[in-house]
Amino acid sequence: MSGEATPQGDLFSLDSPLLAEVRGERSLMAFPFFALSKGKWTKPLSYRTEQVSIEILATPKGVATIYDKEVLLYIASIMVAKLEAGAQVSQDFYFTAHDLFRVTGISGSARSYERLSDALERLQGTQIKTNIEAGGEGASGYFSWLSEAQLHYSTTRKGERRLKAVKVRLCDWLYRAILRDREVLDYSSAYFQLGPVERRLYEVARSACGRDPISVNIEELRLQLGYQSSLKHFRFELKRIADAGTIPDFSLDLEDAAASPGAIRQRRNAGASRVRITPRPATVEHAEDVQSTDSVT
Repeated sequence: MSGEATPQGDLFSLDSPLLAEVRGERSLMAFPFFALSKGKWTKPLSYRTEQVSIEILATPKGVATIYDKEVLLYIASIMVAKLEAGAQVSQDFYFTAHDLFRVTGISGSARSYERLSDALERLQGTQIKTNIEAGGEGASGYFSWLSEAQLHYSTTRKGERRLKAVKVRLCDWLYRAILRDREVLDYSSAYFQLGPVERRLYEVARSACGRDPISVNIEELRLQLGYQSSLKHFRFELKRIADAGTIPDFSLDLEDAAASPGAIRQRRNAGASRVRITPRPATVEHAEDVQSTDSVT
């Protein structure tokens, strides 16, 4: 696919470029709506607590992944920026792939455009069912993240197609959540350089931590991240990430439940059963007083 030409407004008015920070809806931060995979994931996903139920069905292309989620973060950021500017918003968004790639730190290679096309197909095809209300309304049945997704092209005299813009229609559920609930939090710019598990750890920490540290049961955290491998493997991953200190704005420490309250054992302890998530000073200075919506305890 060739590089993009800037649309001249003959078909529609662009919502890009995004000039504000990247932000995301809080429920999508807190709960596992996306596969933690760079490759194809075709198995159904589910998450259940006493309060929250999520079911996700795949298409032949697979479930929408944590990397496909970048498109939704970009759209949410545009929508919030328009709302803050007092502009009218609809569920339809028009933007250039070039600006999406700029925001998320992706090179504009031919492969990047192919991945965007695949991501849009998964976001439109993945079926989600949840009891989480959005904008004060609940609904039964399944929905997809995008009810419409189109790539608009122009053709050169040589017959080459050039991508002009992307048109998407945001689902009712997410649109209501952003428009009415306004529970939207900013993302660290370093988020887009993180791996799948690190991205989810950051999102859960960002959605749950206010000014004070929180202590999380490791098994509950594994489920909330949507981590599909064993608890033993997850504990190993947590130790690696905690030692590396790669989660932006937060530090992790593995805790031993058998020790005295508040005591922290060495991070290499394989028997740790809880994780302590602590906002770093710069985060605390700018923290919002948010409360967890569910299972981080």
